[in-house]
Amino acid sequence: MKILKIDHLGIAVNSINEGKNFWTDILGLDFAGKETVEAQKVTTAFFPVGESEVELLESTSPDGPVAKYIEKKGQGMQHIAFRVENIEESLQELKDKGVRLIDQKPRIGAGGAKIAFLHPKATGGVLVELCQRD
Repeated sequence: MKILKIDHLGIAVNSINEGKNFWTDILGLDFAGKETVEAQKVTTAFFPVGESEVELLESTSPDGPVAKYIEKKGQGMQHIAFRVENIEESLQELKDKGVRLIDQKPRIGAGGAKIAFLHPKATGGVLVELCQRD
């Protein structure tokens, strides 16, 4: 598996509109827009930082994964995403190593990226996302 870089840091928030003020007004990051991913019951907002991004995640449904995360742990750091060269090969390598996966095959995430999550029980408690952008 070839990890190219940290693609983004995912931060769960109750409200993107409220959360983005810190990232833009206080830290001075540019707001690159937001997107709703219906299949994941989430609206995302991106703030580029060098070659990576900060991603704010707001649930669009009380039963969505981000809403459940906030209910259990509160707002804050939800996941780290690594950009990989080939997500299918990366997932197969992880399966071969016995790593527990949430996604057995990639799905489409924000910005059309191919994404897949590793189970936090296999990563020392950290939700890890792999993503491939073509």
